[in-house]
This record gives sequence, C-alpha cells and structure tokens, in this order.
Amino acid sequence: MPRRTMVEAIRDAIDVSMARDDNVVVFGEDVGYFGGVFRCTQGLQQKYGTSRCFDTPISELGIVGVAVGMAAYGLRPCVEIQFADYMYPAYDQIVSEAARLRYRSNGQFTAPLVVRMPTGGGIFGGQTHSQSPEALFVHVAGLKTVVPSNPYDAKGLLISAIEDNDPVIFLEPKRLYNGPFDGHHDRPVTPWARHAQGEVPDGHYTVPLGKAAIRRAGAAVTVLAYGTMVFVAEAAAAETGIDAEIIDLRTLLPYDLETIKASVEKTGRCVVVHEATLTGGYGAELVALVQEHCFYCLEAPVARVTGWDTPYPHAQEWDYFPGPARVGRALKAVTEA
Repeated sequence: MPRRTMVEAIRDAIDVSMARDDNVVVFGEDVGYFGGVFRCTQGLQQKYGTSRCFDTPISELGIVGVAVGMAAYGLRPCVEIQFADYMYPAYDQIVSEAARLRYRSNGQFTAPLVVRMPTGGGIFGGQTHSQSPEALFVHVAGLKTVVPSNPYDAKGLLISAIEDNDPVIFLEPKRLYNGPFDGHHDRPVTPWARHAQGEVPDGHYTVPLGKAAIRRAGAAVTVLAYGTMVFVAEAAAAETGIDAEIIDLRTLLPYDLETIKASVEKTGRCVVVHEATLTGGYGAELVALVQEHCFYCLEAPVARVTGWDTPYPHAQEWDYFPGPARVGRALKAVTEA
C-alpha cells in the first residue's frame, strides 16, 4: 500500500472527489497555479482546468460567500482558508449563511461545502499563524467539525466531508502535514513514510464522520484528544508507563459519545487534551459530557491539559504547547487521586 504525507493524502482526496463528481470545485488564495501555501492542491488546476480549481482575491469573506451561493445551486465547493487564523472575516458567512441555509429554507436548499483550514502551532508561526479555533465552530448548530490526526484519516474524512450535504469545517493540524509529532521538538522528525498510519489506499474510500478511533487500548485512564495531541498523549503514556486508553475523536461535531462513554466507564478516569486555549475551549464540552454521562463511574475529577489563555507566543512556543511532560503530569495526578 502506498505511503503518503498528510499533504499528499488531502490532495489525493480532493483529486478523487473531483474525478468522481464534476460538481466539486476548489478555490482559495493561491490554490490554483501555486498549488496552495502547503501544496495541498498542487497539480489540480493543471488536471481539471481553471474553471474547477482557481485562485481568488485575498478575501476570506468572499471565498466562503461565493462557496455558499455555489453550494445552494448544486455545486460542491471545497475551499481553502490559507490559515485558520484568517477565517474571522468569513465567520459571518460560515455561521449566518452556510450553517443556517437548510434551516432557514425549510430544507429547500442545503450547503454542501467544505472549508479547509490549516490549524494549530508547533511551526513557530506566532500569534497569527498558530491558532486553534475549533470551539468557535462546534458551538454553531448546522456545522460539522473535523480534525484528522493522520494521512489515512485525512483522506477518508475529507472525502466524506465533500460528499456530505451539510457544511463541514475541516481543520488540518499543520504540524502533522509531513509527519507525526509527539511534542518533542528537539528530536528528529519521523516522516509519515515510516509510520503505519501513513499507509493510504489509492482510489475512493471514506472514514465516517462522527466516529472516534481508539489509538491505544488501556485500563487506567481515558485520554480524549484530537489532531496533534493524539501523538503527544501516546508519548506521555509511554514515558510515564501509565496504561492510558487514548481516544482520537476525529470528528468534534458530531461526536462519538458511545465510544467516550464505554472507555470512561471502563477506566473510571479521564484526561482531556487540546492545543487551544483553556477558557471556553472544546475540552470544557468534553468534560461536561463525561460528567453528565459517566458521573457514577468516575474515580477522580476530569482533568484538562490545554494551551494557556494567551495569544500563541513565538519565542516561548514550547512553554505554550501542551507537551508530553504536561500531559504526563496530568495522567499521574488523575491515576493517583
């Protein structure tokens, strides 16, 4: 089976979708001729032409606004916001138009569009190229929010998102584009070519939205994570020797409550990990779900390990980033409580 980077897997998912359905169109800043700032759309304009893969002005509001109109009239846009940090001008179009279209039209119109955005830190992008805004999307009824952690999932989830009849926010952890990252920034990078999850089948396949994956089975504590933090949690479990069960949520909304419940009911303990800021972060929703549905199984309070409530720093990136040492301390505290 071929091995691909996450960049290549995303490009392959779009290629497969465009080949299967002429209604799939791709556009955004520099995605056509240049192939995208991270090269996720490289070669698609040459293959499908400038009417199906094209560059836009620097206007996120315009990109998403046009996509909503296209989707309402039968196309399936897969658009790119160059960095998730740049999505704020388009937020009104995402929330007030894309997410509401099915409801406000009583089902006469839908918005089958995907908004792709590189997200997260770990690349010294500073405060305006490192944000993790997933909580702003899961709060909005009518949106689906996806965060893949590996190339196999990235391709299958993106094809599912493109084929979905409702708007999907597809957040791509940029630190994972070329290889898994366990939080040890001072060690050599492991490429996807040497990782099992770098195996990506050719052709069409899907990974269902709303279904989590158990990345590591364990009995002592459940770790709920997504994106880059899946690998950080695996490193923390290995380094502490704690028998953690690591759940890769994959889709934040809809979430896989049954997998979460089954794991916490088994372990009796839970740690939630994400890179975004603490206050109002998606982890708060996960803690509430665990408390509501697993209260009588819990042996200790649910813990959170997150970024700090500050802009993402450049000079102190690794003090902000929730690395394996911080996650490991939380695992020890919860299991010893």
